[in-house]
This record gives sequence, structure tokens and C-alpha cells, in this order.
Amino acid sequence: MKPATSETSQEIVSRSGSNLAFALAVLPPEKRRDMQVFYAFCRVIDDIADTPDIPILDRIMALDHWRNVISGEAENSGVESEFQEVVKKYDLSEVLLNDIIDGVSMDFEPLRFQTAQDLKQYCFKVASAVGLISIEIFGYRNPSTKIYAEELGYALQWTNIMRDVAEDAAESRIYLPLQDLDRFGIRESDLLDRKIPQRGFRKLMEQQGIVARAFYESSALALPIEDKPNLRSPELMRRIYFGILKKMENDNYRVFEKRYRLSKVRMLSEFFRAKFLSS
Repeated sequence: MKPATSETSQEIVSRSGSNLAFALAVLPPEKRRDMQVFYAFCRVIDDIADTPDIPILDRIMALDHWRNVISGEAENSGVESEFQEVVKKYDLSEVLLNDIIDGVSMDFEPLRFQTAQDLKQYCFKVASAVGLISIEIFGYRNPSTKIYAEELGYALQWTNIMRDVAEDAAESRIYLPLQDLDRFGIRESDLLDRKIPQRGFRKLMEQQGIVARAFYESSALALPIEDKPNLRSPELMRRIYFGILKKMENDNYRVFEKRYRLSKVRMLSEFFRAKFLSS
């Protein structure tokens, strides 16, 4: 199976409707165009890995094709050609790009992580590696920006996992560390059957919030002042997802009853702050 290549990166990003696509709009035109191509790559490979009605062997072959696109060994067109140009332009790390593919490949089957450290390794591949590639496109001078990107990746993904507990459970996926479930008296079946011991679940989510907040704090501490102007887009993502984390905290983590998001007014406010106010 070879993935369809007729779509352009702009078409892929336009139909995605994600917060990341929204955050790209604060960038200067050239950077926005190049990040759009990289995001389209991330969107396409994630869709390949996360489509259950496609046989796993076909998904593996499709992702192997993208590995060949990364290495320059594949004939390509459409978004693949755009992506290959961006890889060459910024000399993007093939190791990190393949890490991202490895990460989405882990979603072929329902996942379980025994410890927070196990989950962190997954988060590196699907989020922190994305951040480390992104800063090459954004541009930076201080090596501490790499720490910022890695830690922010953990923070964003941890928040995303907390928000999507119910949706993931509906697909038999549990990303929260099993060690933490056991600590607070939660069984896998409780999540899968939506029969949640409220007090234990709240304590479980509070613990995950502590972890996420620690990552937000460490990313903020690593953010170099001289690189802040180039990092408006990830800083917008930070404010959006930290806002979602706070909404969950203030609402006792009712993730089985609602999907947490910021209001349109708040999103626009954060957008204009990122785009027009000085960093």
C-alpha cells in the first residue's frame, strides 16, 4: 500500500482543524509554509497508523514508503515532494523523523504503559521529536531551546492524553500508566466500561496533572529570551494546552462527560497575543 499523494500540504492542514494548524498562523509566511508541510507529514503518517480498517501489513508498507521519502530514496509527488524539499532545506534529522514514524506505529494495536517513564518514552517519539524538528524550522541560537522543545512536547502530549481518556478508552486504548491506575484503585476495565470510581479517578488525574505541570515548568525555565521571538507558535500551543489543563483541574476532570477546549474568544485572544504582542 502506498499512501495517496494527490493532496497538497495546504489541503491536508486545512481539513485537519487541529490546534497545531491554528498555531501555525502566527508565523511569517515562509516559516508558516514550511511548517505546514512538516505538519502535513505528521498528519498523514498519523492517519495511516490510526486507520483500523486498513490491514496492519499495509500500514507498515505505507509508513516504510515515508521512511524512503525521508531518506530521498522514493519517487514522490504532491505533499511528499514538498516534504522532501523541506527536509533538505533545513537538513532535518532523519533519526528524529523516523522516531516520529516509530511513535505513530506504536498505535497499531491498543497500547498499555506500565510506568510514567514508559509513557514518557512514547511521548518523546510522538511529541517531543516533533518539537525538536519544529525548532529547526522556526530557527534558534541557544542550545537550551532543544530542552524547551523536548519538555514542552511531554507537557502537551500528557495534557492531550488526560483530555482524551474517554475517547481512547472507547477504542480500547489506555495511555495512563498502569502503575498509577493501580495506585489509585482503578482497573483497566473501569476505564473501558466507563464505570469510574470517582474519588480514585480524580486522584489519578490530579497525579497526571502534577506530572504535566512539571513539564510545563521545566520547558518555561529552559526557554531562552533571545529565541522567544521565533517560538511564538509553540508558545501559543503552550498557552492553549495549559489552559485546557487548568479547565480540567477546575472541573474535577469530567473527561467522560465532556471534551475540554478553550472558547473561541479565548483562542482568538491567545492568537492575537502570540502574533502581535512582543515576546
